[in-house]
Amino acid sequence: MPTAADPRPPLDSERLAPYGVEVVANAGSTNALVAERAREGAPAWLVVVTEHQTAGRGRLDRVWETPDRAALTFSTLLRPARSGAEWPWLPLVAGIAAVGALREHGVQAGLKWPNDVMVAGADGQSLKLAGILAERVESPHGNAAVIGIGLNVSQTAEELPVGTATSIALATGAPTDRTALLVSLLTRLRQEYDAWSAGGGARVRGDYLEVCVTLGHEVRVSLPGGETLTGEATDVDDAGRLVVAGTPVAAGDVLHVRPTR
Repeated sequence: MPTAADPRPPLDSERLAPYGVEVVANAGSTNALVAERAREGAPAWLVVVTEHQTAGRGRLDRVWETPDRAALTFSTLLRPARSGAEWPWLPLVAGIAAVGALREHGVQAGLKWPNDVMVAGADGQSLKLAGILAERVESPHGNAAVIGIGLNVSQTAEELPVGTATSIALATGAPTDRTALLVSLLTRLRQEYDAWSAGGGARVRGDYLEVCVTLGHEVRVSLPGGETLTGEATDVDDAGRLVVAGTPVAAGDVLHVRPTR
């Protein structure tokens, strides 16, 4: 737990060991590390977390660096049995888990479709607290999915990459035990993943709708080729697609989703 003497203590490896978590001091990208382990045949639920990520990868190949011990930056290896056509639900499942864990720790977060974890700033503006990246890995040992989560915990405003981002410390003014938060997140991830594994998107859709803050708002969807779709976001269907003005759009076909006002 953070203290005045050590506001950014290291993760507790002993508390994390029962959850299959490996803690590394530095990493370019935890997704890249876990993907390599997947190709080597590592089992599902391998988790690698780094204290300092220097070349994290986000959606649309964005790159970012996290200050030492200021974030939760980790990747999890999954080996889904469901068909590849259903895998687009995986980052949404991770988003449900992240929001649930944060709320458990007193952070009133929500999900901007498909999987950006958001909180309200002091002026009511929606700010990004965490990002999630899911990648498919093919290997002789079978196909796997790597789910990467980067969650801002104690960053100051000066340490954040953009003005539309925030951290738990900035959002709540309270210290956070990163080890306890990671345990909560992994526990909830396994629960949501098991539900999805048993029943697909239809099984977890209700959980997603409960935490999605995009629904009920007028949005502008930017599509490849410069096209846009504008209208009210009314639903997320069983395939995980956002329904805007009656038209479903998949995350892989969208550049941006932004409010119109």
